[in-house]
Amino acid sequence: MNTLPLPLEGITVVAVEQAVAAPFATRQLADLGARVIKVERPDGGDFARGYDTAARGLASHFVWCNRGKESLAVDLKDPRGLAVVRELVAGADVFVQNLAQGAAARLGLDAASLCAAHPRLVAVDISGYGADGPYAHRRAYDMLVQCEAGLVSVTGTADRPVKAGIPAADIAAAMYAFSGVLAALLRRANTGRGGPVEVSMLDALAEWMGHPLHQGTHGSAPPARTGLAHSVIAPYDAYATADGEQVLLSVQNDREWRRLAEQVLCRPELADDPDFATNAARTANRERTDEAVGRGLAGLTGREALAGLEAAGIACARLNTVADVAAHPQLAARDRWREVETPVGPLRALLPPITLPGSEEARMGAVPALGEHTDALLRALGMTDEQTSVLRRDGVIV
Repeated sequence: MNTLPLPLEGITVVAVEQAVAAPFATRQLADLGARVIKVERPDGGDFARGYDTAARGLASHFVWCNRGKESLAVDLKDPRGLAVVRELVAGADVFVQNLAQGAAARLGLDAASLCAAHPRLVAVDISGYGADGPYAHRRAYDMLVQCEAGLVSVTGTADRPVKAGIPAADIAAAMYAFSGVLAALLRRANTGRGGPVEVSMLDALAEWMGHPLHQGTHGSAPPARTGLAHSVIAPYDAYATADGEQVLLSVQNDREWRRLAEQVLCRPELADDPDFATNAARTANRERTDEAVGRGLAGLTGREALAGLEAAGIACARLNTVADVAAHPQLAARDRWREVETPVGPLRALLPPITLPGSEEARMGAVPALGEHTDALLRALGMTDEQTSVLRRDGVIV
């Protein structure tokens, strides 16, 4: 059987991008076979390159979001640099930008302007709060949008709200931009026209608020912050074991509670006790429920607790550290790790979650150095070495 090509083979993407939202979106496109040309500032490039040095001297965010791309370092404030990008866009299928609100429009690189000039182009504007409204020009960093979208209000403990430990607003916007591009490309295949795509971080994360938003807007109080516990299900939390591990378990119905009480806690009387027999009762008596479960698991090691819970058919998990995830046996058994080339040598990275059986494996290309592909891209546009040298001398490119 012949192997199918990656679905975005032959698609060219030009991205004027920075930080996480747009770069993570375009990385998905690159993994699926698209050619992605990343436009960066000559004076340091994407500022995410400077976030940290945790990935063997490279920034962890940048390594995560920018594999498989070509880096063009060019000054868009210089008309000659802007002309280069405009020429690249004229030959592209997709354009993505997440500059500060209004900056792309001033350069003529907003989605509406580009799609008017290039009807087959799919052009994506990613913003913090959208193109209009009272928040349109506010700075929109991930933590700020997490707060504005209400995520922080439902995350943490009763005493202290906390932000998500990953850039949830950036990731939400990135994934809607990614799916928006795919939808627009499908429409173009049917109609011959691309068109603008607009995604805001607030819109994306507000959608992800899902049940708390519905719960809080239809006459009920929003869910309280409960740490690892569930607001309306008990027991559903982490419990310490004899060897210091934390084991999480979730009882979804009263039949499971009976099995937990009889087979794991070894307290069959709890199965029919009216204070515990139903989820409503267990939730109303949450402290006593958690005490009973905690006492039962405290005499077991983490391994013993997990084995007993599995045998009883109770959903459970370890509270893993990041190091535990890197060594996770399930990821290893499914061969999910690969090596990605970078300017400091190969680094481990996970295969993207989208698996296409029968197709080529995801194209996990190299993480580019700043301006690594500038000369090759300019030559492909017909520039001579002399013209390139002038641009470099004038600081327009690096």
